[in-house]
Amino acid sequence: MGRADFEVKFSTSEAGLLSGYASVFGGEPDSYGDIIARGAFTASLRQHKAAGGAPLLLWQHDPSEPIGAWTELQEDQTGLFVSGRLVLDTRRGSEAYALLKAGALNGLSIGYRAKSHERRPGGGRLLKEIDLIEISLVSIPAASAARVTSVKAAPAAIPAMKAAFKRTSIMADQQNPAPEAEQDEDRIGAVEETVAGIDARLTALEGNMGDIAKSAARIEQKLARPGVIAQKAEDPGATEIKAFGAYARHGDAAGVELKNLTLAGTGGYLAPPDFVKEVVKNLVEFSPVRQHARVISIGAAEARMPKRTGTLTAAWVSETGDQTSTEPAYGEIALTPHEAACFVDVSNALLEDNQYNLQGELAADFAEEFGRLEGLAFVSGSGVGQPAGILADADIEAVESGVANAITADSLIDLFHDLPGFYAANAVWGMNRSTIGVVRKLKNTGGDYLWRDTLSDGNPPTILGRPVIELPDMPDIAADATPILFGDLKQGYRIVDRLALSVMRDPYSVATKGQTRFHARRRVGGAVIKPEAFRLLKVAV
Repeated sequence: MGRADFEVKFSTSEAGLLSGYASVFGGEPDSYGDIIARGAFTASLRQHKAAGGAPLLLWQHDPSEPIGAWTELQEDQTGLFVSGRLVLDTRRGSEAYALLKAGALNGLSIGYRAKSHERRPGGGRLLKEIDLIEISLVSIPAASAARVTSVKAAPAAIPAMKAAFKRTSIMADQQNPAPEAEQDEDRIGAVEETVAGIDARLTALEGNMGDIAKSAARIEQKLARPGVIAQKAEDPGATEIKAFGAYARHGDAAGVELKNLTLAGTGGYLAPPDFVKEVVKNLVEFSPVRQHARVISIGAAEARMPKRTGTLTAAWVSETGDQTSTEPAYGEIALTPHEAACFVDVSNALLEDNQYNLQGELAADFAEEFGRLEGLAFVSGSGVGQPAGILADADIEAVESGVANAITADSLIDLFHDLPGFYAANAVWGMNRSTIGVVRKLKNTGGDYLWRDTLSDGNPPTILGRPVIELPDMPDIAADATPILFGDLKQGYRIVDRLALSVMRDPYSVATKGQTRFHARRRVGGAVIKPEAFRLLKVAV
């Protein structure tokens, strides 16, 4: 723990003034693993100034305990320097004032919402823009360098009192008769003795307060020694999960907890990464394509990838023969993320129950809705306002089943060997549950089943040595249908995630039903980028 020396000045008119650094730029990460970039407060300070206000001055981040007002805030080379005044007429303000004078408390901590940040390679965030809400006096600041550096005190003005008594004594000597002057001098002497006694007691009290401050410093020093107290730093991911839970239950009233969340561009907050991981894990149950295709995250409106559309034409030449030119052709593939949205209504009674696993319930609901929607799009989506599905790509070649309204073992073997070996080595079979039931009965000419059940838990069954995945949205076996695909999903299909998950709490739309509505958004795109990596089995008419 860091410790700062106070500058103490004796001036009644300046009692309760304090200043220091509420935040510092760069340096060591705070207890949440975050670092604040230079200029992060500029926009927020401008907004406060335009509104004629300032962030709140609170006690220990408690919105019900304002203890003063900040009068000056400015960014310099070091960080956010602040000056303010404590309201000494309040109980908590006077207590804070006494603790500051004694050196028993000097921490500062900011309450904010992160509007722009980057994930740091070692964990935590680099905060680039912050919406500053409040600055609190705290016992232990998240950033050790955020401290009060100056507090101006106003103890009893003993010298001024003595001077006043002396002036009264002189005036009495000049105005009163000599016999009464002796009596006045006796009274003044008695008062001076009383004042001297008060002065001595105040001096002793200040000495005791100094001893307390020294003791506190020794305790801090001992606590900082390795091995004295094993303090486990709170995981930033767990902190975000906790903050998201507080937002889900209480909305904006969650207060300082919201500083650990990131604002979404259209309102609400981005769900924590661990929460998003849980959603993605559940999505696999409804959208198996995501599990096998290559998924990339993008930060723009679309992703463009170059593609070679023509092959090279090298040729053998003699020792002195002419060389032929080759002109490969290149094109471009654009993957555009499309928006998917849904909402879930949750009972206010469940939100008020702290033991209820709200995060898990929301994750399951969102996973079911988004998984169902994107699973269908990855298989048969049109590409207009939604991802482009595999079946919608006209460049994918099809192999005829050879039998009307049915599939045979021979047609599966033909499909397997029609795919180029480079892609077949990592290819998977895709079909719905109804088709799987038919394929499991197919045998080769030797009477052996093509289907092979897994020999160990966790591994998929196989056909001709390649895994089978169940795609619920593939069509059933019917005339002119394509119920089976075989291909390398990782090479042939791309999924782009622009917005993993944004959640906005709406306590008003269904308030009359005793419910709170949670709006969720994702932006996802997908398309076939290598049609040659797939083959489809087409049922004959």
